[in-house]
Amino acid sequence: MNPPSNEMRKILAKTVIKEHADDYSIVFIDPRYEGKARGLLRDLRPYSSVTYTEDEVSVVIRASDWDKLKGNFPFSREESPYRLITFDIVLDLSMVGFLSVVSTALAEVGVSVYALSTFLKDHILVRKGDSEKAIDVLRGLVSDAAAR
Repeated sequence: MNPPSNEMRKILAKTVIKEHADDYSIVFIDPRYEGKARGLLRDLRPYSSVTYTEDEVSVVIRASDWDKLKGNFPFSREESPYRLITFDIVLDLSMVGFLSVVSTALAEVGVSVYALSTFLKDHILVRKGDSEKAIDVLRGLVSDAAAR
């Protein structure tokens, strides 16, 4: 991996890595059930994410919440368990390469990443079995950046 730029190191040095304690599921819901999804998923508690496209309803949801809802969605598919990691720093939308640095560092140790961005922050999901390794790598990135 190429070393991060000075600007990226400054951002990484200020980043707090937050691992959420719950298990998460990443879910595909057939778009024919979009109306039902809009109704049943509207009261999800944070952290959750619902994205509607022509091809799917894609959901990131606590596994325990999905277990209660999945019977309502025939033909759904899920991947689980995942752990959610939030980069607790507000990133300017013009920032280039933050997730690239993160995903490259994790790829180098064999950790697959499912990335999500919100207006203020970036988040990733990693397989639960990889979460400890991912947290160690990410905290190492932050420590290395802060030491420079």
